[in-house]
Amino acid sequence: MRRLRFLLSRRWLGFALAVVALAWVAWRLGEWQFGRLEERRDRNAAIERHEQAGPVAVGEVMAVGEPVATADQWRVVEATGTYAVEDTVIVRYRTRDGAPGVDVVVPLELADGSSVLVDRGWYATGNSGVSSADVPAPPPGEVTVTGRARRDATGDSTRVADGSTRAISSVEIGEALDREVLGGFVDAVSESPEAAEPLEPAEPPELDDGPHFYYGLQWWFFGALAIFGFAYLVLDEYRGGRGPWGRRASDGPQEPAVDGEHDARQE
Repeated sequence: MRRLRFLLSRRWLGFALAVVALAWVAWRLGEWQFGRLEERRDRNAAIERHEQAGPVAVGEVMAVGEPVATADQWRVVEATGTYAVEDTVIVRYRTRDGAPGVDVVVPLELADGSSVLVDRGWYATGNSGVSSADVPAPPPGEVTVTGRARRDATGDSTRVADGSTRAISSVEIGEALDREVLGGFVDAVSESPEAAEPLEPAEPPELDDGPHFYYGLQWWFFGALAIFGFAYLVLDEYRGGRGPWGRRASDGPQEPAVDGEHDARQE
């Protein structure tokens, strides 16, 4: 046991504490990633249930001044009204497959006087700018929209200026347009009747597991590697610092003896 007394030195104790802290952090981060994986699987299951259940009236999911509940995110809803084309809002910096474009958001005026924001879809812009006057018009008259309920985005990207924004928030857009709008917005899947020039519909949510499983394994592997490395260094010190090839690093390289020296040593 005397040969292990070096572990009680200040240097080795500090080293051990650092390794323990690193391994603990890696373990917690791995658990966090696996927790995210379970959340994603629960979300995917909820989306599949919403798709199978079919559409419900928009008023059952969305209300003026109320955010969309987390459980209702991606729920399929149906709304009937008239598009307020003059209040079209452009959502910039939306690329698809590397191509630049915008999303087109138009308020759909409902029978009770309120409006629901509808993301009608994606429009390719090339490398040129675009305004609300440049995008294809929605269907005129009464329209029935079927789509997925979405929660509002948050942060500075939701600010509305000159009829455009970078992320959709019913709060910000409602204030900018001076309209009474339902909380959240709808990603349109279909319009009846269809527009003369339809937009590309919003992309459906991804239902895979994402990268969380592999990220979790990577963090746990990193923690295990730190512990293995510490154990290896302890063993090396215990053996007298001889390293993996069984000799001290301070011994230097061993040169082969010439024949004369070998004979003299034997004598």
